[in-house]
Amino acid sequence: MSLKRKAAEVATDAKKAKVNSSITSFFGAPKSAASAAKFDKDAWVEKLSDEQKDLLKLEIDTLHDSWLPHLKDVLVSPQFLELKRFLKKELASGKTIYPPMKDVYSWSRHTPLDTVKAVIMGQDPYHGPNQAHGLCFSVRPPTPAPPSLRNIYTALKKDYPDFQAPPKNGGLLTPWADRGVLLINTVLTVRRSEANSHQGKGWEQLTQKVIETVAKVRSNGVVFLAWGTPAANRVKDVNKEKHLILKSVHPSPLSASRGWFDCHHFVKTNEWLVQRYGKDAGIDWNLNVDPEKAGV
Repeated sequence: MSLKRKAAEVATDAKKAKVNSSITSFFGAPKSAASAAKFDKDAWVEKLSDEQKDLLKLEIDTLHDSWLPHLKDVLVSPQFLELKRFLKKELASGKTIYPPMKDVYSWSRHTPLDTVKAVIMGQDPYHGPNQAHGLCFSVRPPTPAPPSLRNIYTALKKDYPDFQAPPKNGGLLTPWADRGVLLINTVLTVRRSEANSHQGKGWEQLTQKVIETVAKVRSNGVVFLAWGTPAANRVKDVNKEKHLILKSVHPSPLSASRGWFDCHHFVKTNEWLVQRYGKDAGIDWNLNVDPEKAGV
């Protein structure tokens, strides 16, 4: 039985949500699409100072255009510009930063704003070579899935016995991102071998705005999966009447034994999406995708 079909069958007799049960409304343009469409990126860039253009080159070149109108005010804030000066100094001094700069905003390109169906929040990027690539919990092949991700697979297998992990014990989650699961860390960069080394530098302001933007723009409802206390704090102001918020301990080996393996977040996500938007709205959680076809 497919992962999506099982969710559809579970929800068959469930009460349908009164608000917007059409699948087309879910995949349609976000509520603020009109204002976003009016956003003139070139004109915005033209108004930036020379220093701002230099500091924000990565954002201008690699942040997906669907997100930029909603995040632009944070980008030019003094705190964020100071973060970019800090990163510039780190790189100039020879420090190795993960993920590679070109991948910092890969979450935005794999999951444009008007495709978000669910949000999974991580904390700090992996700080080892060939691990972090801009999607929380995900690693590129041939790196094997880290312990937290293996625990995620275990919980998924409980919800969906036919779940298939990535080939060769891998940990690539780009298929989820391409299917509407926003995979974003609270902090988007880290110094090699130094966990939390970029914490408190300014990323938190931006990623909190991402969460707020999803909650506001995807107003028909999405699922927020908050694993661990920091993630729960990120979604504390999200409207629980519009959105589904699923909380659990973090899947890390340090905490997973305290309830993670029986949280059933993956089937609950699909049940809610199916109830709200129809039988085709559930997420296919399978990951048995050729890396070359998964955007690597």
